[in-house]
Amino acid sequence: EVQLVESGGGLVQPGGSLRLSCAASGFTFSLYVMRWFRQAPGKEREFVAGISQHSTKTNYTDSVKGRFTISRDNAKKTVDLQMNNLKPEDTAVYYCQVFNSFGQGTQVTVSS
Repeated sequence: EVQLVESGGGLVQPGGSLRLSCAASGFTFSLYVMRWFRQAPGKEREFVAGISQHSTKTNYTDSVKGRFTISRDNAKKTVDLQMNNLKPEDTAVYYCQVFNSFGQGTQVTVSS
């Protein structure tokens, strides 16, 4: 059974940083592209970032380019999202994704 457990969310002021982590189990982690999504209140879930199996390729939605960095550790079966220069519009529940499975999410709130 695929399990994805996100952590690292919280309340941060604009301009601050957070690092999210997703611990994966139940599948061969190193064989799959991993992604982060987010869902803001009243909005649809949207793609944030993705990383290839051996970290050779990454891609980001335009609104986070230059501020967010996705990384993975295949030995630890984790995928992280480093978020810098956070903005109020980054407020959302952030989800780790593989196949059609999502974790339970972690709340990120950017507010002064």
